[in-house]
Amino acid sequence: MIVFLNGQFVPEAEAKVSVFDRSFLYGDGLFEAVRIYTGKSFRWPQHLERLHAGAKFLGIRIPFTDAELTTAAAELVARNGLAEATLRLNLSRGVGPRGYSPKGADSPTLVMTLHPAPAVSPENPTRWKLITSSFRIPAGDRLATFKTANKLAQVLSRAEAEERGADEALLLNTDGRFAEAASSNLFWIENGVLCTTPLAEGLLAGVTRAFVLELAGQLGLPTAERSCRLWQLQRAEGVFLTTSTLEIVPAIALDGSPLRESRLTRELHLAYRRQVAS
Repeated sequence: MIVFLNGQFVPEAEAKVSVFDRSFLYGDGLFEAVRIYTGKSFRWPQHLERLHAGAKFLGIRIPFTDAELTTAAAELVARNGLAEATLRLNLSRGVGPRGYSPKGADSPTLVMTLHPAPAVSPENPTRWKLITSSFRIPAGDRLATFKTANKLAQVLSRAEAEERGADEALLLNTDGRFAEAASSNLFWIENGVLCTTPLAEGLLAGVTRAFVLELAGQLGLPTAERSCRLWQLQRAEGVFLTTSTLEIVPAIALDGSPLRESRLTRELHLAYRRQVAS
């Protein structure tokens, strides 16, 4: 596989990052995961917008213009001949003096890699069993708004789910309400209304989350941002997760108890695929 590293296209075996890079030492960086369909980046401007917001918040300079990144991403796809893929972009503050202070770390590292994408079908979607994680995330955390390289709570929550025979973990915030899943955003259908958790609960504003809300508007489906507790998901007409790689994933169980599936989930996913095709 060919990798884009700081402006160069190199074989992955030759793609080296310093052991003193701050993303490795402190998680001092950002990342984006962008779905590639038929060789084209889906919702690329929205991913770049979130990257810019995170870089501004962390004070990290993006070493390429949007036009340069767009060209590089397209060339990376072409060089690897991988038309259906997930593109991962990593931005680090780079190497600097030892210690937490970012002073002197003024040479950012930017890497883009490609990974084969799983097949996705609304007719036969991936379905996930969920658990409630024992880990908590801070309510109202400003850092949660950005896709930072600090994801230990999510990593450990996913490991906990796998240990318990589940596919994904839902995380409660410090106020005891559901915020998001380890690698995805949470949706549920309540009295015909498509609901998702508010950003103030401490979740990452997913690009796919925003796209699904747009699709709901196009379909005339009412939406709401609501706080969520366990009983609401247990009574919901349907529960699903959104992620750039797998799009819309129905949830069929939570903590060992079955969850209902809604036809609206399938309708949304079909609308999603129509947008992809266009």
